[in-house]
Amino acid sequence: MSRPNLQVALDHSDLPSAIKDVVTVGEIVDIVEVGTILCLQAGDDAVRCIRALYPDKKVVADTKCADAGGTVAKNCREAGADWMTVICCATIPTMKAAAKEVEEVQVELYGDWTYEQAQKWLDAGISQAIYHQSRDALLAGETWGEKDLAKVKKLIEMGFRVSVTGGLDVETLKLFKDLDVYTFITGRGITASVDPKKAAMDFQNEIRRIWG
Repeated sequence: MSRPNLQVALDHSDLPSAIKDVVTVGEIVDIVEVGTILCLQAGDDAVRCIRALYPDKKVVADTKCADAGGTVAKNCREAGADWMTVICCATIPTMKAAAKEVEEVQVELYGDWTYEQAQKWLDAGISQAIYHQSRDALLAGETWGEKDLAKVKKLIEMGFRVSVTGGLDVETLKLFKDLDVYTFITGRGITASVDPKKAAMDFQNEIRRIWG
């Protein structure tokens, strides 16, 4: 198994706060994400700023795009994003249109989806999926469990590079020790910490401890 990436999600409601947090951890993480809320609040200015700060990092625009994939992806690419996300209920034509404009598209798995749908994404050339424990689900008391791990394992076996996100902390990582996870994505697990730099280092150290 390869060592997973660490991605910080900037789920801020304003750009100055996002910049304040990312400059403390941007050199530690592997991937920087302009989160959905930040995309909505600050638009492509947020992507442009993060790209300017980190010209050599992968930058993700977490648009959760459902329609107009080509246009949204073109705008993201022109602002500096390498990858963008589409929601799993988007149509295959929407996903394909987005994939023509950016380096890669990631499918965000929310709500009801099937492995039959997932195979269609693979057939369309889309091989990144994000398995998500949503903020609302976590607030409702749901936690990572065997059913989640089984779904992640199945997606990996199908051929996806699977990222996982939602309520992750350093202690959670060991749950995935037998899985070839592509990326661990965390937002407040780093940015809301008393010491975000230490939190990011703790994540990276645990990833190295488990996956080498």
